[in-house]
Amino acid sequence: MLACIGLYGLLSYEVARRTGELGIRMALGAQRRELMRLISRRGPLLALAGAVIGIGTAMAVPWLMAAMLYNVRPYDPRTFVGVCPLLGLVALAACSIPARRALRIDPIGCAAR
Repeated sequence: MLACIGLYGLLSYEVARRTGELGIRMALGAQRRELMRLISRRGPLLALAGAVIGIGTAMAVPWLMAAMLYNVRPYDPRTFVGVCPLLGLVALAACSIPARRALRIDPIGCAAR
């Protein structure tokens, strides 16, 4: 749950930070569909990179994981298989919700900044 909250916060901040860029792209003629695709593609790629690094780290230091986990083996494949899709869904939500909010901005007002 903590990882989901952190991932959501990080990715929504990333999208919010790019609001000005999105406004400028809209002012130059980019379609909302293209911008949504641009944002929705980047978030899951970041989540995938984090999952690969996290699983690699979890596999490399099982002695540390065994001390932190209760009633779960360090190499529990169900946990790894269950967490990856969950974090992928959180990444999609974390990108699409702020992206929809950012795409509702006025491109003229944003380009003037």
